[in-house]
Amino acid sequence: MRCLTLAEALKQQGAQITFICRGHQANLIDFIKDKGFEVYTLDKVSWPAESQKDKNSLFHADWLGTSQEQDAQHCQPLLEKIKPDWVIVDHYALDQTWQACLKPTYKKLMVIDDLADRVHQCDVLLDQTFGRQESDYRQLVPSTCKLLMGSQFALLRPEFAQWRAYSLQRRENPEFKSLLITMGGVDADNVTGQVLESLKEIQLPDDIRITVIMGSTASHLNAVREVVESMPYLTQVKVGVANMAEIMANADFAIGAAGATTWERCALGLPAIHVILAKNQQKIALTLAEQSIALAVEKTELLKSLPTVLTQSMRQLTLLSKNASLIVDGQGCQLVANKILQH
Repeated sequence: MRCLTLAEALKQQGAQITFICRGHQANLIDFIKDKGFEVYTLDKVSWPAESQKDKNSLFHADWLGTSQEQDAQHCQPLLEKIKPDWVIVDHYALDQTWQACLKPTYKKLMVIDDLADRVHQCDVLLDQTFGRQESDYRQLVPSTCKLLMGSQFALLRPEFAQWRAYSLQRRENPEFKSLLITMGGVDADNVTGQVLESLKEIQLPDDIRITVIMGSTASHLNAVREVVESMPYLTQVKVGVANMAEIMANADFAIGAAGATTWERCALGLPAIHVILAKNQQKIALTLAEQSIALAVEKTELLKSLPTVLTQSMRQLTLLSKNASLIVDGQGCQLVANKILQH
């Protein structure tokens, strides 16, 4: 999704964009095509069991669905056909191995990352993590690499900048009448359902309105709808929404996954509890919690910890909103697009 956001910004400035995606289950290939972009699809391939893999492979190697060398072989003829000025790669399972194989096929390479755990051969590297320092990557990239570090470069859709002023203004006198729950489009572990079950046991304002946002391919959509029917508070489920910024701007508080939507909430000054769903989200969420930008709770501790953390949040609405709004202003995508076109 962050690549698609950047693609839209570059397209508006005259760039021609092509995507290369592998046809994994629940892929977004049709979604990207519906946005008007050309997509080359790589077929799914057989991939050895965990016990057969190279001990030196990257931590997220499984996510690629093949080896880096094989993936590069599949991409090579496509890149030779496209002849790109820039390749932008956003994948935790790719590093200098893949990049070196394909270097003859492009002029410049940009890497989007937020782990700082592997070596890259690139011209530009973007890490939109709050508090990220150039020193975190300096030993992982060439000395000539341009580093774009920090949440000011967060790749957000233009709608978040458009709704920012309205959202911040309505938080000058904070209320707690509208609660938003967003756990990502798929939510394979049904964390949404766990949050709702926990909220049943918490004393919330009688007039509160709870809105749950889910993707159309969410694994547990029907199960969540069943839980909603038994909620003691007015609760609705919205699926596949196209106006997320507007919904967030009109929410008083959010409980959401500690992923990419973190920066969307911050841009709108939306106070939130971030639920840590994966290991790669932990550092970001805990750093934000330490600086009173948002509160955090581990997925495994959700049912036990949410009541306490939510009560704590209610006393800090103004502080959380102000601190969050200071680290992201919604202009990051345009900043990155300009850097690419100027480079």
